[in-house]
Amino acid sequence: MTDYLPSYVRGAWWTPALRQAQGPNDESPSKGPNDENLSKGPKNESPKGTAVRDASTGEIVTTVSTEGLDLAGALEYARTTGHASLAALTFHQRAVLLKQFALALTERKDELYVLSARTGATKGDSWVDIDGGIGVLFSYSGKGRRELPNSTVHVEGPVEPLSKDGSFLGRHVYTTLPGVAVQINAFNFPVWGSLEKLAPAFLAGMPTLVKPATPTGYLAEAMVRILVESGLLPEGSLQLVSGSVPHLLDHLRLGDIVGFTGSASTAESLKAHPSVQTGGVRFTAETDSINASVLGTDAVEGTPEFDAYVRQLVTEMTTKAGQKCTAIRRAIVPGASADAVIAAVQARIAEKTVLGDPRADGVTMGPLASIAQRDEVLRQVQKLQDAGGRVVVGTTDAPDVRRADGTTGPSSDGAFVSPVLLRFDDAQADAAHTVEAFGPVSSLLTYDTTAEAVALVARGGGSLVTSIATHDAAQAVELATGIAAFNGRMLLLDRDDARSSTGHGSPLPNLVHGGPGRAGGGEELGGIRAVLHHMQRTAVQGSPEMLTALTGVWHTGSAANSGGRHPFRKSLAELRIGDQIASASREVTLADIETFAHFTGDTFYAHMDETAAAANPFFPGRVAHGYLLVSWAAGLFVDPEPGPVLANSGLENLRFITPVSPGDAIRVELTAKQITPRETDEYGEVRWDAVIRNQDDELVATYDVLTLVSKQADAA
Repeated sequence: MTDYLPSYVRGAWWTPALRQAQGPNDESPSKGPNDENLSKGPKNESPKGTAVRDASTGEIVTTVSTEGLDLAGALEYARTTGHASLAALTFHQRAVLLKQFALALTERKDELYVLSARTGATKGDSWVDIDGGIGVLFSYSGKGRRELPNSTVHVEGPVEPLSKDGSFLGRHVYTTLPGVAVQINAFNFPVWGSLEKLAPAFLAGMPTLVKPATPTGYLAEAMVRILVESGLLPEGSLQLVSGSVPHLLDHLRLGDIVGFTGSASTAESLKAHPSVQTGGVRFTAETDSINASVLGTDAVEGTPEFDAYVRQLVTEMTTKAGQKCTAIRRAIVPGASADAVIAAVQARIAEKTVLGDPRADGVTMGPLASIAQRDEVLRQVQKLQDAGGRVVVGTTDAPDVRRADGTTGPSSDGAFVSPVLLRFDDAQADAAHTVEAFGPVSSLLTYDTTAEAVALVARGGGSLVTSIATHDAAQAVELATGIAAFNGRMLLLDRDDARSSTGHGSPLPNLVHGGPGRAGGGEELGGIRAVLHHMQRTAVQGSPEMLTALTGVWHTGSAANSGGRHPFRKSLAELRIGDQIASASREVTLADIETFAHFTGDTFYAHMDETAAAANPFFPGRVAHGYLLVSWAAGLFVDPEPGPVLANSGLENLRFITPVSPGDAIRVELTAKQITPRETDEYGEVRWDAVIRNQDDELVATYDVLTLVSKQADAA
């Protein structure tokens, strides 16, 4: 009997009924990091499922099947139960949960490392996948609490006045989509790939259904199991389907999102589905791409840039055995440096790379994820050779490997491929720019001019990332501006950042991961941008009162409460949006201006020279310092006694509008604009709308004041 890999759907673990028909079927060859049949039914499953094997030994790890799984029911469970449980939480509450998820996974990550070795990942590879995924959770938790309100609606951009009297306004708001985020992940990063999609969707309030790739899905299942057992998951917020998802897109509808990572060909077939074309299902793809790395003409052998380029190229060829959508597939170098690059790559691989079972001591590069993937990579290498590529580093022959017991020899059961660098004498050969061997394989192409290098990068048809190694700023600018339109990310590598750089192949949660054209045309990560991908941006028009009610942000013209206690005497439990202090007036004298100028050292002519100031088209003569007015405003509105207000944490959006001359008077209105309690602290942030006016009621200055305020009066 074969143990099935469970799915987690509708709040419970599920496995197919055990059948006594033929044994499990081995996976068929794939063409990319996720090329399983996703829309027409399971092509690789026998009646008893698909066997998944240890990448190094060929031993069966588990069997995968979804036969009998109610996929439609799981999706509806997410839309109903999952959506309701997440909708009840604010952005900050969800962000706190993401941190708790990260801590739960950190506590048990050793379990994940053990399983990761079975996928062919070395300890370093596993760190990128497992700790990298946990790091994404931490990052989004922090960004969610810093950059989003403690509410369920996010406001984008400034107010748009739509009437002269201010009674009709417009704003752009983001609200959570009502559907489910279906996340189809590749085999190369079963943990990171799941978590980098889960984090922004969860923060946006969308329940997630994860469909991992079959060859490494058991590692994704272990990650989900840890989260389930932590008891932290809101009901219905996360589900897992282990195995094929036949007719998946048939079950999706307006409000649902598909986030796909895998081959470009599979992405194109999914995009063509009616649910995407006309049914309103959002589809984003991050697919394989023929990424490039360009060596500058100044980066000759012996320079720090040359050395950094070679180190990075070898790293990208060998990390995860080259099974990275961001790996360098085209090394584009000046013709004069080609031989030196080849020699340096060969020397570094010989010095640094030990191929074998990741559980063996000293191994630095493991096998590919499966025998099928190994065979597919070798087929693609043959295509590159047939198109003129010559193997100049490595071999396509079966390599000797270090086994788990420490011995070295051939491995007929493992999915091992040596690092391979091919050289194309014809840099324009189509295959070099269209054929991807998704393994430890790169092609070396040469150029003579910067314009030729730009053209070669563009031949890839759209990439996730291109790196440029040069210390020549002019060449870096020419290359970067030439290739930016063809890349989602660019890395400028030189002696100044080589040590601190995270590298060509490392997507970061605070920067966009994605790319145009062949790379899929979508965007993932990028900080809060990724959260907003899972929400609907809507332009809302209405009165100040209605916009205040909808957004939780006070708008000028809506009701204000200026009676009773000073707002600074109120804790967050007592303070309300619209609470206001309207100050008395204060006259500005010439002596005040001169005192401030000499005290601060700001003797700019507009404050000290009547003739020069009057000649300035912006001033009627000598005027008060803007910062003097802001300082006086604070004195006009502040309540000085200790109390709920703990500190002034900043000032934003300051604009000086009308100059103030000696003899003018100013007054200030300060209104509670937005209240943001902190989930994990005894205080929160209050954003105040500050408006300074003169004696003629003209606007002098506008800005936001930020203060930290205790949640309870007795906590001050």
